[in-house]
Amino acid sequence: MDARLNLLGNPNAAKIFKHFVSAGKVISDSTLPAATQELVKIRASQINGCAFCTDMHTKEAAHAGETPVRLNLIATWREATVFTDAERAALELAEQGTRIADAAGGVTDEAWANAAKHYDEDQLAALVSLIALINAFNRVNVIVRQPAGDYRPGQFG
Repeated sequence: MDARLNLLGNPNAAKIFKHFVSAGKVISDSTLPAATQELVKIRASQINGCAFCTDMHTKEAAHAGETPVRLNLIATWREATVFTDAERAALELAEQGTRIADAAGGVTDEAWANAAKHYDEDQLAALVSLIALINAFNRVNVIVRQPAGDYRPGQFG
């Protein structure tokens, strides 16, 4: 299986993704917990049906020490007891931020207030930006049908 477009081999795509990666570096260097960042990336990728990003971020999370139990329960986090209240707030914000078209009002005030109870303004800025960025990556990969399964932790630096 091949992607419809070689995103890594196309000079224009490379220029664009350089900026995506730079934005991701700002987020990863923030005080938003790294485990929360991976949970959010995985959940948004699951919702969007992005196999490439789901593969990448589950492997990165496992490599960083995330447990198989937590990784296996991300899609059903509401019923799972293995996530902190802060992680649950981030996952809710990620779901609502990813499913904007499904709700006429967008992200609810309740979801925002819950996230704001657990994260300071800098962390919220990182969280919101992360949700937007992973959704952008997901959409690109789904559009080009980027194959999944071969990602190795640290592959992109």
